[in-house]
Amino acid sequence: MKWLSKIFKGSNHRVSYGDDQGRDTTTTSRDGRNKGAEKTVGDDLDHAIALSLSEEDHKNERGREHSDYDEELARAVQASLDITDRLPSSSTVRERCAGCNKEIGPGRFLSCMGAMWHPQCFCCHACKQPISGTEFAVSGNEPYHKDCYRELYHPRCEVCHNFIPPNSARLIEYRAHPFWGQKYCPAHEEDGTPRCCSCERMEPRDARYIGLDDGRKLCLECLDTAVMDTHECQPLYHEIQDFYEGMNMKMPQPIPMLLVERQALNEARQNEKDGSHHLPETRGLCLSEEQTISTVYRRPRPSRHIPFGEMRTESMKLTRHCEVTAILVLFGLPRLLSGSILAHELMHAWLRLNGFPHLLDPVVEEGICQVIAHMWLDSQIGSSSSSTGKSKPKSFNHDRLREFFLHQIAMDSSPAYGQGFRTGHQAVVQFGLKRTLDHIKLTGSFPV
Repeated sequence: MKWLSKIFKGSNHRVSYGDDQGRDTTTTSRDGRNKGAEKTVGDDLDHAIALSLSEEDHKNERGREHSDYDEELARAVQASLDITDRLPSSSTVRERCAGCNKEIGPGRFLSCMGAMWHPQCFCCHACKQPISGTEFAVSGNEPYHKDCYRELYHPRCEVCHNFIPPNSARLIEYRAHPFWGQKYCPAHEEDGTPRCCSCERMEPRDARYIGLDDGRKLCLECLDTAVMDTHECQPLYHEIQDFYEGMNMKMPQPIPMLLVERQALNEARQNEKDGSHHLPETRGLCLSEEQTISTVYRRPRPSRHIPFGEMRTESMKLTRHCEVTAILVLFGLPRLLSGSILAHELMHAWLRLNGFPHLLDPVVEEGICQVIAHMWLDSQIGSSSSSTGKSKPKSFNHDRLREFFLHQIAMDSSPAYGQGFRTGHQAVVQFGLKRTLDHIKLTGSFPV
C-alpha cells in the first residue's frame, strides 16, 4: 500500500488526526495513560495497520451492499419478465385475430366489428374473399362486400330485373303480391305494365304474355289450360253439374251456358235488373232477363301468331222460360278459375229455381255462392284437365293456381264476397250445407 510505505519513510514526522471541524485529538494507550500528541514509529505503524483494516472492511461492506442491491434488482427484472411470458396481459388477448384466433404480430391489422383481424382473415361471408375496402356491410354479425350484400339482400324487381331504387327518404320501397310474393318497383303500377287477368302476376320484361281480343293478357301458365270458347267449356260445365248432383242439388231444368268477351259481359250486367251485387271486374253472370248476347267461338287452326286460333263472335237471343235465362262466363280464363266461376253462378241459378227469396241480402247470397265455388276448387286435388276435357297428370302449376284461387276467395276484402264467404263457410262447417241452406230459405240469413 502506498500510504503505508510513506509512513515507513517518514516515521519521524508527526501525524495528527482531526475531525470534520479540524480539532486535534489525543489517543489513549493500552495502560490508560495520556502520552500526548507525539507518537513513536511503532505506534504510527499500529495505527496505520488498524486504519487500513478498518477502511478495507468498510469497502468490503459497501461492496457487499452494492452487490446485494444489484442481485435483487436483477432478480426483480427477471421475475417481471417471467410473469409476462407466463401470464398474457389484457392487451395480448385483444390482439388475437377474430378470424384465425392467432396472435396478431407486428405489421398491418384491422380493427372492426369490435375485434381485431389479420387483413387476409377479414373475409366476405358470401364470396369468401378478403374485404380490402374501407366500407362493408353486416348481416347477422357476418361481414360482406357491399356488392355481395346487395346481390344477396337488396330486393331486385321481378319485372324490370333491376335493383329496386330507394325512395325520397332513402328507404327501399317495393310492392309485393300477397300470394305469389312477386316483388316489383312501385313505378310499374303506373307505367302500364300489364298483369295476367287470371293470376294477377305482372308481366316480366323477359317474358311474353298473350294478348286477348278484349285487351286482357294471359301468362303462359294460365294459357296452358285456358278455356277459349263455349264449345270447349261444355265438358267443364257438365263436370260442375255432376258436382252439384253429388251434393243432392240437381238442377231442376237445363240452363244455357255461354262464354263471352268482357264487353258483352259488362253490357249484360248493365241490362240486368235483378239488383245483384257484382265485383268491379265481372267474370260471370247469372241472367234472369231476356237479352241478346254475343258468344265467342274460334276456328280450330291455331298458328304461331294466333296461339288459340282465329276468334269470332255470334249473336244469340236468350228467351226467358224460367227464373234463369243463362249463365255467362268470361272467356280466356284457366280451367280452374272458369270452373269456380261456373260453380258460383250455377248456385245463383239453383237458389232461384228452388224457391229461395229473390232478393236475398248480398252478403248471404254471394257468400253461399262463394262457399260452393270454394268447395269445388277444394275438390280439385286429383288430376287436372285440358280445355278439351281430357285428363292429364297433376302439375305443380295446377296446384299453385288452385291454392291461389282458394286464397282469393278466402281473403277477399269486399263485404259481400269476402265477409259473406267467411260467415257462410263457418255456418257450413258448424251446421252442414243442408241445414245452412234450409235456414237461409226460411230466414234469409246464415245460422249462428
